Amino acid sequence: MANKKNSVQALMGFERFTDYGILTDKAEIAFFSAEPTNISVLSDVNIDNKIHHMMTLLTSVPFLEIMALDSCEYFDSNKAYVKTRLQEEQNEAVRKLLLTDIDFLDGIQIEMSTARQFLFAIRFRREKESIIFNRINEVDKAFKDNGFIVRRMNKEDIKRMLALYFGTSISGEMIEDVEGEEEIMKGVTIDEKSKPSGK
Repeated sequence: MANKKNSVQALMGFERFTDYGILTDKAEIAFFSAEPTNISVLSDVNIDNKIHHMMTLLTSVPFLEIMALDSCEYFDSNKAYVKTRLQEEQNEAVRKLLLTDIDFLDGIQIEMSTARQFLFAIRFRREKESIIFNRINEVDKAFKDNGFIVRRMNKEDIKRMLALYFGTSISGEMIEDVEGEEEIMKGVTIDEKSKPSGK
């Protein structure tokens, strides 16, 4: 029996983007991006209030999921490549440039190492679009009522988040809406060109 090859999307359970988020084989997921608060500048009373608001939010929206991700990509593969080049390079001028590149990447990584992105996710189990729309509005109101500044993530935001989460070497903007769509369109174009002109 021939082995059936799975696409990356199938292995992830990802089906497609929707008007509200992404559709997987188990649920539709909507994401909200939260603006973080620097609690180091808040008084103890204000921190207690923030904790109380979070508890109230999670009580009123018990199905809410919280995610904390790096808000930027790391440069480990780039640094590894430059270090390999440094070991192989004989030209002293090029070696100096490579060392400068390593310092530059180290500096960026230190600056961004504390950058985090806080997300809230809501799963919908194959519900009608009107129910999803109403529930998203209810959750959005619950955020505002409890003093959280959030915005629902659009397709481009979600693509960027997926690229960071899976550590891809491409930016989120380059992720296709449909896996393999570009290759299919190339094939269609080639087929069209190869057709007889009809003369």
